[in-house]
Amino acid sequence: MSKGYYKFSTYFKNKGLKERVQKVTVDAGFSCPNRDGKISDEGCIYCNNEGFSPNTRKAFDSIERQIHEGIKRSMAKKFIVYFQAYTNTYAPLERLKEVYDTARKFKDVIGISIATRPDCVTKDIIDLIELYTKDYEVWVEYGLQTIHKKTLEFINRGHLYEDFLKAVDLTRKKDNIKICAHVIIGLPFEDEGMIIETARSVANLKLEGIKIHPLHIIKGTRLEELYRVGKFKVLELEEYIDLAVKFLEHLWPETVIQRISADCPRDLLVAPLWILDKSKVLAGIEQKDTFQGRLYKETA
Repeated sequence: MSKGYYKFSTYFKNKGLKERVQKVTVDAGFSCPNRDGKISDEGCIYCNNEGFSPNTRKAFDSIERQIHEGIKRSMAKKFIVYFQAYTNTYAPLERLKEVYDTARKFKDVIGISIATRPDCVTKDIIDLIELYTKDYEVWVEYGLQTIHKKTLEFINRGHLYEDFLKAVDLTRKKDNIKICAHVIIGLPFEDEGMIIETARSVANLKLEGIKIHPLHIIKGTRLEELYRVGKFKVLELEEYIDLAVKFLEHLWPETVIQRISADCPRDLLVAPLWILDKSKVLAGIEQKDTFQGRLYKETA
């Protein structure tokens, strides 16, 4: 995109941070109510967490060691500890505090980011998370994926868009907690109009951040089963680039784009294989002659 989009790196530069900032992903051993039977025991149809969170595949002894190893492997100078795998607010408050406090042991950690479901936060949990804003940049990342009820039910998310709105409202009662939404482009049976509706709805919320993922199919999932029997098709690279650019055009210009591609270990990826070439995906998006927020319209 000739005039670009608001990158996470630009966000930190605007905050006066000269050093490179990188997320260190952590698997804190949490479960998910959509897998343990509270909501469902099947999970989302695309979920195999080994394909989303690299630390899920490694038998580290502790959260502290995961952070240490992540920092050691990186060329960055400052870090955000990203509690990524499964639902990272799904535990008693005492356990959550114990987990989040691990970040305090590392002097170069400047922030924490907590990935969770919009139906797994309470006032007490948000109150706890707010305590960390005194010392850290704090983000809560909510998995929305789409605003459309039909799609959410098909992918077995176990929550609705209304739950996401409630979570946003609850989180915004605290001024210093930033919100990042996760959305997926290319979900089965969603057309361009539905994808743009999600973009416009998210834009109207003026969220601090968003992660945009292309749908990809991971081995061992029910989504793979549907794909193998021809129930739907995945997007081609140019189709994804076109839709991602249109999504960006409708977003609020000040929403930070934390991600606009996908990662998956090659041995777990079924399709599309083009996500393995992240640089090609990013180049295709950035070369388009348009910019984030070009079609953004504020609504009441």
